[in-house]
Amino acid sequence: MEQVALVLGLMFGAVVTVPLGDRLDLPAPVLMTLVGAGVAFLPFVPNVDIPPEFILPLVLPPLLYAAVQRTSWRQFTAHRRPILLLAVALVFVTTAAVAFVVNAIVPGLPIAAAVALGALVAPPDPVAATAVAGRLGLPRRLVSILEGEGLFNDVTAIVLYHVAIAAAVTGSFSLPSAAWQLVLSAVVAVAVGVATGWLSNRLMGYLGDATLQVGLTLMVPFVSYVVAEELHGSGVLAVLTTALFLAEHAADADDVMGRLAGNTFWGIVDILVTGAAFGLIGLELRNVFGTADGHVLRMLGWGAITTAVVIGVRLLWLLPATWLAQRLHGKRDYDEDIPVSWRETVVVWWSGMRGVASVALALAIPLTTDDGSPFPGRDEIVFIAFVVILSTLLLQGLTLPWLVKRLGVRADTDEERELEHRLALRAAQAARHRLREIEEVEELPEELSERLHRTAYEVGARISPDLVDEGRRDFHARRVQRLRTVQRIQREMLSAARHEVLAARSEPGANPEIVDRVLRHLDVRSLR
Repeated sequence: MEQVALVLGLMFGAVVTVPLGDRLDLPAPVLMTLVGAGVAFLPFVPNVDIPPEFILPLVLPPLLYAAVQRTSWRQFTAHRRPILLLAVALVFVTTAAVAFVVNAIVPGLPIAAAVALGALVAPPDPVAATAVAGRLGLPRRLVSILEGEGLFNDVTAIVLYHVAIAAAVTGSFSLPSAAWQLVLSAVVAVAVGVATGWLSNRLMGYLGDATLQVGLTLMVPFVSYVVAEELHGSGVLAVLTTALFLAEHAADADDVMGRLAGNTFWGIVDILVTGAAFGLIGLELRNVFGTADGHVLRMLGWGAITTAVVIGVRLLWLLPATWLAQRLHGKRDYDEDIPVSWRETVVVWWSGMRGVASVALALAIPLTTDDGSPFPGRDEIVFIAFVVILSTLLLQGLTLPWLVKRLGVRADTDEERELEHRLALRAAQAARHRLREIEEVEELPEELSERLHRTAYEVGARISPDLVDEGRRDFHARRVQRLRTVQRIQREMLSAARHEVLAARSEPGANPEIVDRVLRHLDVRSLR
């Protein structure tokens, strides 16, 4: 029961820290980590006792699924080269560099255990990066690159981690076997992800009701993850594939209620799970310091060196990789977005915070090997991993807003307005085209036809006022003001109606089911 209370407390903290973080100008994940760290050392707070093998399958699927809702396959293909350089190549390089350094500085640590440490600290956290970078007004291409890196690097790192752990546990390693495992894991994951996405998409159309559809989406990432893992595939890649498939094959563009309900639901899940996960990082501090066993200063030194390697390798990799990508981009007409200046490259470098996946992998290291002996250097690995996670999360997370401001990296608002303008124009043209098709087969009164044409025109003008020419702009502004007045009065009228219906719920003989049915009609009318 104490553990349940602890999880509920973390979720409550997750909700509270969002507005608090906005007021303090601190990213919610960073603030929640600080809260967890502060609470961890209170004497009445119980130790975290969540089985490590449950952390990844319970935390990663919903977080990854929610993150993919904000992107698309088109964005991934547009940033394929930067994402591959960061999410695959850089993970390998970071793992190798950390393994080499840690194997040299930590006495008696085998190379397989050092590789496991390198793999678990190599991937930046997708949630931390997007939560911190997404609120800073960065160019969308940079946020997309960070999202893509964060989503795909876990796949590479987790496979490397499992290979290293298996080598440390069994005492043997085969390069061809490891390469085959990597390929097989990816193939199985993509197959499971596509199959789960296709089946889920068909079920969405069958269920129809928005409530049932949202309930299905809650299960989909977990099913995709578990099935892929059971078939020895990458659960993370399977979830990504499923989420991208569903995002590209939306069942019904007219399913307004389902889309609104789904967005609201996954926004809630994102806040609760993210907050609980980063609070867990802070709460684990007490257990981690308990493993130091009188060698805190020496192990802090190892952690500081490893952190410097992780941060330094990222910079040393990004500078030539970005230069190469820019050269190739200039020579060939690739349809991709890349950092266009050294300032943007620095921002991408400093956004490499570690987080939930690294914590889960560190805690999931086995206690013993196959021969029954203790896993070599487990306490040191866990301690060093937490130093790296907290150092990058707090140091980079707290200073990134200042760095972005100093470098003057900002989104191109003119380009965004132009894109919005073009989409508004397309929406208005589609509405007018459909109205003309209806007029060809139906006889509409002239007054109604004129009103519908104005409505079709306003579909785009409401989104982008620039669609209105200067001669009509004042007229349109007055008309919009009148419409807003009408809508405000309608909202107040509907509010009075809802209050009256809710009051009827407590009257003698009232039927709550009928009251809720009438209230739902009023709610839907209010949305319209």
